[in-house]
This record gives sequence, structure tokens and C-alpha cells, in this order.
Amino acid sequence: MFRRVINPILLLLPLTLSFNTVNVLSRQTKNYIDNVLEEKSNVTFVDYQEIEKLILNNQELKSLQNLAASASFNLSSQIAKRYPSLDFQANGLPKYVAGKNYNSNLATLKTSQFTANPSLNIKWDVINPLRGYEIKIAKTNYKIAENNYEIKKKDLIQEAKIRYHKYKKSYKDIQNKKFTLDLSITSLENAKAKLDAGIGTKFEVLEAEAQLSRDNQSLNEKKIEHEINKISLKEILNVKGDFETNKEQNLIGFWNHKLNKNINEGLDKNLSLKNLILQKSIKKDQANSFLAQNKPNIYISNSLSSTFSKGDSLATNIDSEKSESNYTNTISLNFAWSIFDGGQNKNSYKSKIADAEAEKYAYENLKNVLTTSISKAYLNLKLNEEKIISSLKEIESSKESVRLSRLRYDVGISTLKDVLVRQSELSNAKSKNINALYNYNLNIDELERLTFLDMSKNCLDNKNNIEKKESICNIQR
Repeated sequence: MFRRVINPILLLLPLTLSFNTVNVLSRQTKNYIDNVLEEKSNVTFVDYQEIEKLILNNQELKSLQNLAASASFNLSSQIAKRYPSLDFQANGLPKYVAGKNYNSNLATLKTSQFTANPSLNIKWDVINPLRGYEIKIAKTNYKIAENNYEIKKKDLIQEAKIRYHKYKKSYKDIQNKKFTLDLSITSLENAKAKLDAGIGTKFEVLEAEAQLSRDNQSLNEKKIEHEINKISLKEILNVKGDFETNKEQNLIGFWNHKLNKNINEGLDKNLSLKNLILQKSIKKDQANSFLAQNKPNIYISNSLSSTFSKGDSLATNIDSEKSESNYTNTISLNFAWSIFDGGQNKNSYKSKIADAEAEKYAYENLKNVLTTSISKAYLNLKLNEEKIISSLKEIESSKESVRLSRLRYDVGISTLKDVLVRQSELSNAKSKNINALYNYNLNIDELERLTFLDMSKNCLDNKNNIEKKESICNIQR
């Protein structure tokens, strides 16, 4: 008889101490985490509409901007080859020569003279087969650099928007976990009240304490995740200090474009596809430039040289006031032609033509990839529209289930386990809605990035679905 009484006590006492210890640690962890996350300085407000402006401060984007500027300067350098070149040269400006020339049979000759020998040379390529291809290649490279800047900017904007939505999602996750935690606190209080009244069990109290501990830990994890998302967003936007934003999770817009239009516009305006076309053009121009090296080069040159001197040279008596000057001007039409190089340029031409053909296959492959990506984003958008609607219905039914299960528990015809299960179902339903909204907004941003089309602020599906209660058009934005 004694053993029947003592065994339950021995079993329950360690569990009680264990869960009480967990609750104390949870409260201490929560307070510590909250204190860490509340450290703020230089708060800036960041809104969804300002992301494109803030992204211009990104360091990686500034690097590509400098590369585009470099390509621009290189183009100007190649264009300058169309114009004549002018060279000035001077051998001694001035130059002084002094000396003697002794010969036993002749008079000694002396030299004491200042001289200057400036020359001016002008060269102008009248026909240069390489020049046109070099300028064309430089122009194409500049266009590619500009496209790369725009591609990176749009990629960074999309990535920043992903992090922005993830930041807002994690905030809603925290609110959901706080809601669940409040339900668990209520369940624990009810279990303790029933135990005190003699109609409950210690096992239900322990079960409620365990659920509360799990919910508390889950809440702390969501808080840490939220802070990490904030740091990630600050990094890509290059925001100094702390920032705040509107934390409500809403639909950012509606997508009223059909799938075929999405694909056609996306393929027509995609800058990566245009870059592949430009790369193919560069390869062909490089191939033709190799053949151009075997064509004649015709240029005009003009050389003006002069000599100025003061003093005598090789004279018996030096006349320091004596001066001389002369100049020569030579103008000529020149011709240069590399007739044979052993087939080197011809083989280089074939190599670049093969490279150009490779770009064609890369272009077709990228088209297929983009078509698939646009189709997946569009179909996932439609799927997430349905998930938003169904999760809202699930939330309403789960709320009612929690209310009814709690009433059944209060009157003693149900167990606490049933209440906790219904709480978990409600939390999961809210989580599904949060994830559906998050993924819906990501799909909108992805479609804008891939198709270059704009989302709409108004839902244009009024004819079919606006009258229906179960429509994405009726979701509050």
C-alpha cells in the first residue's frame, strides 16, 4: 500500500523540478535576448518603395559603375584613332657644342656653338582596315558594361526585396509565436486551476508547462531570426546604424498579365540575352579584324624638321654672333601591306567564328531557362493566391476549434491534450498564411524582374472573381 502511494510522487517530483527549471531558464533567456535586440542607434526608416533608391549605395554596384566608365573611356580612346596624330621632338633645346680640331699641317679649328633641332611629325591613317573593327568592338563592350550594371542593379533590387519580405515575415512569425505563447499560458493557468479544484491531474499541468517551454523557445528562435534578417537587409542596402519599417505583411500588388505576355516580354527585354547577342557580334568583329590585318594600310605623313645655331663650328676664329637656321618639310603618302603570314590570321579568324557559333547555343539555352523561370514564377503565384485564401479559411476554422475544445475541456468532456493540439493547428494555419503572403510577394517581385512588366495596384479580375468572397482581390492590401 505504501509503494502505491509513493511511486507516483517519486515519478512526478523530478519532472516538476525539471520543467520549473526549464521555465526559469526560458524566462532568463528571453530577457537576455530582448535586452540584446533592443540595442539601437541612428534609426532610419526604410520603405518598400525606397529600396531602388537605397540600392544605389551598394558597394558592388558602384564597382560595376566604374567598370562601365572604364569601357566608356576605352571607346573614346578607340574613336580618337580616326584623327591625325601630332608628335613634337627636340634633340637639345638648346644644345651647346665646344671643342678643338688640331692638325699639324693645318690651322687649329675651334667650335663654340649653341644649337636647337626641333621637329614636328604628323601622321594620319587614311585607310586602316583594323580601325573600324576596333571602334565597333569598343562600342559593343561599352554597351555590355552598361547592361551588366543594369543587370546587377536589378538583381540587387530583387535580392533586397527578398530580404525585405523575409524581414517582415519574421516579424509576423514573432507575433504568431507570441499569440501561441499566450494560448499556452492560458492553458497552463486552466490546468493549474483544475488541479487546485481537484478535478485535474498533475500530468496535465506538466504537459501544459512543457508546451509553454517549447513555445517560449520557439519565440526566442524567431526573435533571433528576425534580427539576422535585419542585419542582412542592412548589409545589402548599405544602411548605417539601425532602421525601422512598416512591419505589417500585406500584398504588395496584383499581377494582371497573362502567361504568354510574360514570356514574350521577358525574352524580348532580357539584358542577359542581349549581352549574348552582343558577345556574338564581338566575336565576329574580332574574326574580321584578323582578316583585315592582311589588307593594305594607307597613311599620310608630314615631317617638319629645323635647325637653329648660334656661334661657329670648326673655324679658326670663333664668331660668337654668327647664326644659322634651316628647315625641311616632307609630306608623303605611304603604303604598307602584310601579304603573307603563313595562315596565322586565317586560322585566328576561324577560331573566332567558332566562338561566335557557341554564343548562339548559349543564347538558345538561356531562352529556355528564362521561359521555365517565368512560367514557374507565374504558376507559383497562382498557387500562392489559392494558399492565401485557403489559409485564411483554415485560420477561422482553427480559431473556432480552439474555442470549442477549450469549452469542452472546461466542462470536463475533453482533455488538455486536445486543447494543445488545436492550439498547434491554429499556429500552423497562421504560419501557412504568413508563408503564402511571403511567397506571393516574392513571386510578384520575381515576375517584375524577369518580364520587365509592372505590377498593378488594383486587381483587374473584377468580372470573374471580385464578387466572390474567396478571391485574392478581396484580400486587404
